[in-house]
Amino acid sequence: MHLSKRLGAELFGTFWLVLGGCGSAVLAAAFPQLGIGFAGVSLAFGLTVLTMAYAIGHVSGCHLNPAVSIGLATAGRFPVRDLVPYIAAQVIGATLGAWVIYLIATGNPSFDFASSAFAANGFGEHSPGHFSMTAALVCEVAMTFFFLFVILGATDDRAPKGFAPLAIGLCLTLIHLISIPVTNTSVNPARSSSQAFFVGGWALDQLWLFWIAPIVGAIIAGVLYPTLTRQK
Repeated sequence: MHLSKRLGAELFGTFWLVLGGCGSAVLAAAFPQLGIGFAGVSLAFGLTVLTMAYAIGHVSGCHLNPAVSIGLATAGRFPVRDLVPYIAAQVIGATLGAWVIYLIATGNPSFDFASSAFAANGFGEHSPGHFSMTAALVCEVAMTFFFLFVILGATDDRAPKGFAPLAIGLCLTLIHLISIPVTNTSVNPARSSSQAFFVGGWALDQLWLFWIAPIVGAIIAGVLYPTLTRQK
């Protein structure tokens, strides 16, 4: 598949990830008396990946996440030469998704963007549960490690066929169920960047963690998975 088509798929896929996942957090999580809560937001993120895996997995691999692309490259599953264009497409797509959420949210006169965290990732006073920077760092590294480990296992040639999208979507759902109280769950630098661009201030100041931690977790998984699963 030509690179331009793969990049277009990644852009649209990451757009959908942010619109569906972050959109559920901003627009529906705490809706008066009918909010979907943390469980609903967790499911929304999982469903965005599951649906896009079927829609564009055969085109681009459905990474939707710079950490995933880097982890797959580390494991020898993705060409390093395509990393920069993939990451650029993912960040652009995520930002467009955040822009659409902004347009929708600000169409409600009662929505106060200035006081809204806009589903941005944070630690300390900006963590939903006021978890420390160290806790956030450990959480994001661990969650991204297991996300990549599941992706690598589910897409392994030796894995049962046809179940990879479901396994990956359920894994992302579980990750959010665990870690939303800690960081609002990133495991995805593009998703973190898109929200931080709109919130500015503290979200941009803390954005470094949500690039470094997911990438470190992904690289560790990319190194360990082939070693641990190599057939002798």
